[in-house]
Amino acid sequence: MPIQEQCFTSFTESINGYALPTKFTFPFYYEPHPLCILAAQQLQGHLQQQTNWQHNFGLTDDEENVIGKMFGVLLVQKPSGEIGYLSAFSGKLAEQNLLPHFVPPVFDMLSKDSFFLEQQSAINALNEQLDSLLKNPNIAVVRSQLSAYEATASEEIKAMQAKMTLSRKIRKQKRAEQTSDNDESQLMNAQLSQESINEKNQLKALKAHWQVQIDALRAQLDNFTDQIDALKTKRKILSASLQQQLFAQYRFLNAQGVEKEINDIFSESAHPPPAGTGECAAPKLLQYAFKWQLKPLAMAEFWWGRSPKSEVRQHQNFYPACKGKCQPILAHMLEGIELDDNPLIVNPALNKSLAIIYQDDEMLVINKPAEFLSVPGKSIEDSVYLRIKRDFPHAEGPLIVHRLDMSTSGLMVIALSKRAHKKLQKQFINRSVEKRYVALLSGDLDGEQGDIDLPLRGDLYDRPRQLVCHQHGKPAKTRWQVIARIKSNENLPVDAHGSVNTKVYLYPKTGRTHQLRVHCAHSLGLNMPIVGDDLYGRKAERLYLHAEYLSLEHPLTKENMVFQVDAEF
Repeated sequence: MPIQEQCFTSFTESINGYALPTKFTFPFYYEPHPLCILAAQQLQGHLQQQTNWQHNFGLTDDEENVIGKMFGVLLVQKPSGEIGYLSAFSGKLAEQNLLPHFVPPVFDMLSKDSFFLEQQSAINALNEQLDSLLKNPNIAVVRSQLSAYEATASEEIKAMQAKMTLSRKIRKQKRAEQTSDNDESQLMNAQLSQESINEKNQLKALKAHWQVQIDALRAQLDNFTDQIDALKTKRKILSASLQQQLFAQYRFLNAQGVEKEINDIFSESAHPPPAGTGECAAPKLLQYAFKWQLKPLAMAEFWWGRSPKSEVRQHQNFYPACKGKCQPILAHMLEGIELDDNPLIVNPALNKSLAIIYQDDEMLVINKPAEFLSVPGKSIEDSVYLRIKRDFPHAEGPLIVHRLDMSTSGLMVIALSKRAHKKLQKQFINRSVEKRYVALLSGDLDGEQGDIDLPLRGDLYDRPRQLVCHQHGKPAKTRWQVIARIKSNENLPVDAHGSVNTKVYLYPKTGRTHQLRVHCAHSLGLNMPIVGDDLYGRKAERLYLHAEYLSLEHPLTKENMVFQVDAEF
């Protein structure tokens, strides 16, 4: 088989009834073309049936060492007109870069003659040395001994200083009791002065005694840490050098045959290319197509396997290309190709209005529609902020007290004066505002109520997605309570797990970005995305999440105020 056809896969069923795409997929937000869905299903069948390699996707066991994987399919057309598709995986699969049925990497770092293996071996040797040093029991012994010496020294010095303070008071009293300046009093004063000098010398000697021992221990500890720091620095230099060498090998084609390497592609980016850039499925697929004159028609990527511990990835769900690694590369590779319209720059709030639930001179409470920004975004200006600023030109201050996600509907409080803003915002900061959301989950939820405690941080390479991160995340807590379990019908989308949706109350104790969406979808949370969640679940006509209840104190009268607007779903 010619090399250009080794990765080309024909459809196993007739596609005569399918219309071909007129434009290529906008890779960062899309609905998969029906032929891409068909290709993905065919590829998933291959993943289940093939026996050439083994990879633990975590679909049949609870082992720790499981790695779900992103796969991609690219609908292509041969010069002869035949339609088929290419398949790719992100990163490595079964610890390999080259596997039958899949396009090769843009650069095969695992080939025998690759500089990568040799330099990686040197880095691995440094890691082993570093691991051995970090596990050295003497470090813990010295650190413990140093801590004990410092504590004992501090106690003895404080005791000596307390004794000196008492002696000083006694000497002062003795001097005050003297009635005459004779030889006897002069002798006593000399003795008292000598006592003071002796005590100061004793304190000085005590400090010196402990300083010698503490310095000796610190020198031992510094010796260990210096070795560790030296190895870390050497590893960092080698890793950075290896990364730059790797990036220089990744050269990407586009439809015009123009080739660029990663460093040139990212030269105008605000951030350097992250590790692993160029290893995602989308660039691999397009590279192979351009190299062998296959016309790209449409693309889709899906997750296969158990979700990572930090991310939310649903088995078999389709996902857009990542922004941090792929956006600059795909901008080059897709140059000159007509793409589907970018829905992210279309104003979803057009022809929508804000319903005012309450109004006085100090504040408003509004019912924000779904798909309506709270504040202006990067591409879309229209927002609650601008609408209020337009409709209430005499309002002062920042206006926005708190926010709702663009896709979330429900109650928002707006301050019309600076003093109201300050007092209302303080209530949100102090978490004295009672909030309740209602959501529809995609599945039959076990249990009736509970709490979720999963810290969150932003995904630096794929905003606005959020990650669960116990090391660097901010605390995020949510209480949940089941309202009802509803059989899906024509008015509600069928969920991913069966024919039942669960309606729940959600009570956020904190207010992190996407908190409720991640806490519902994450495997350590409810493991059940909110219906219509296009980031952490599956897109529907809307996100079924609504802020329905607010209880707060009026910023001026201090009257307790309660607002409720039922969800439209």
